[in-house]
Amino acid sequence: MEIFELLESLEDIIERSKNLPFSSKGIVDKDEMLDLIKEVRLKLPDELKQAKWVKEERQRILVEAQKEADGIVKEAENRIISMIDEHEITRKAYEQKKEIIETANERAREISNGTKEYADELLERTEDVLNQTLENLENNISETLKAMEVSLEDTIKTIQNSRRELN
Repeated sequence: MEIFELLESLEDIIERSKNLPFSSKGIVDKDEMLDLIKEVRLKLPDELKQAKWVKEERQRILVEAQKEADGIVKEAENRIISMIDEHEITRKAYEQKKEIIETANERAREISNGTKEYADELLERTEDVLNQTLENLENNISETLKAMEVSLEDTIKTIQNSRRELN
């Protein structure tokens, strides 16, 4: 089950919970909630592994782009060396070398920028999911504990009133 599905399950449990009398607080199955929270914890490392993979993939793409740019530059240099025989050919070769280098550098910058943006977007989405998950867990646990506290206090008051009536 993915984290989003687990979160939906947590929401379903809360929505299905029975309300306490005269309150908007609900009663939930503690074991069921704890099981889902454990599953979320187990899934979190996968999300973190994905973020690490994205970072490594970004680095690999940058290295490949640099290798490709170096190859293009090397190819341009080899072309120029073979054209040195004639002045006009040499001049054109230098112009072509400059264009190829500029094109290669521009392409490398575009690939690098695109990769950085892609990795940043993935990391941002992962961060948002993790923050939302943490917030939902904190809210659900807090609400559940408050509801249980109110329920126990009401039960104690009922018992105390019943004991007073007996006396």
